[in-house]
Amino acid sequence: MSDSVRAALAALRDLGSVSEMKAKAEAGQAPSERPKLNLHVHLPPNFSAFDSVDQVVDLAVEQEIDVLGVSNYYDYSVYGPFASEARKRGIFPLFGTEIICLLDELVKAGVRINDPANPGKMYVCGKGITRFDRLSPKAAELLSLIRHNDTERMAYMVERMAAYFAERGLDTGVTEQDVLDMIAQRHGAPPETITIQERHAAMAFQRAIGDDPRLGEIIGVPTDDPVKTQNAIRSALMKSGKPCFVEETFVDFDRARTLILELGGVPCYPTLADGASPICEYEEPVAKLIDNFKGLDFHAAEFIPIRNTPEALTRYVKAMRAAGFVISSGTEHNTLDLIPIEPTCVGGEPVPEDVKEVFWEGACVFAAHQFLTLHGECGYVDANGGPNPAYADAEARIADLARLGAAVIQEYRSGKA
Repeated sequence: MSDSVRAALAALRDLGSVSEMKAKAEAGQAPSERPKLNLHVHLPPNFSAFDSVDQVVDLAVEQEIDVLGVSNYYDYSVYGPFASEARKRGIFPLFGTEIICLLDELVKAGVRINDPANPGKMYVCGKGITRFDRLSPKAAELLSLIRHNDTERMAYMVERMAAYFAERGLDTGVTEQDVLDMIAQRHGAPPETITIQERHAAMAFQRAIGDDPRLGEIIGVPTDDPVKTQNAIRSALMKSGKPCFVEETFVDFDRARTLILELGGVPCYPTLADGASPICEYEEPVAKLIDNFKGLDFHAAEFIPIRNTPEALTRYVKAMRAAGFVISSGTEHNTLDLIPIEPTCVGGEPVPEDVKEVFWEGACVFAAHQFLTLHGECGYVDANGGPNPAYADAEARIADLARLGAAVIQEYRSGKA
């Protein structure tokens, strides 16, 4: 991993000792106003609205974002340049990851979790990861397995798509290497850091075919908008039951959770809620979702509010927070749509203020977890993913770590990093 990552992690660790920072938290050190934040964006070479790290940091500064969390799939090399630029611009960095896994029993039962098109498929996030500069043997093994599975699947899918289009008179000649070259050229990314995603493949074929009307006939939409065309290629050809679909070979939930813990993070459930219509069976009603959380030992959840109405977001967030879960939010920015970095609800409706307070509390808890684990201490969860045993209950744990995280963020923003 790069020296810039190590320098950034050292800067966060060296804000002070744990005892010093706890004393500042007890004294009430915290930002005077609630900062703007986003705890989930994807950076290139993940498929992203951003062309570069410089772009996302510049936009974050322009939009007065003070806390920014990154959640890339399966390679963290870009975290070095991101952390370096964030540090220069006074943006507090939260490091995370995102993993896709399968719960076989729910696949068989046809239960949709947080992917409305694929029963049994679960997205899981890790928040506050700190052990990605030197991977543990277990983390390296799991990441290698995941990348291998994804690489094989996408190579076969690109091959099938090229054949499918050629059979219909659109001989693109697109290969796996062409897709890799496109990503590398777009972002200046080293090839070894790239994992092809479905959106990358859809972009490559859309660019190769252009506005040929035959493409519109195949995917069922006009081809005048590149983003809509790429989304339609995915929906018409690449999803389960479609002509170019290739069965996923995802790890199971236990391996996904183990990877997050090996990286030092907090396993976090990305909640879709009314981002799917109807709401996925796993998530409705919210009381059932809370029970499901407990069964998988989740202690944190996340929302991407642009998917949700303010009413549904409020209902889910308040119920889950009352049940003792810490909650965060983000935007993903995993399409080409360059939406604002501060999360909003569907249609640009503002996130309710009381919900923003919950999200800020979550950001503080994850900042505290990140700080404590950098010092080799137990954070929000322990090494096994259970609650920090120093606290009698969830409310005491969340309140104490939120105070500590607020002090850490303020120390960083005051120029001590």
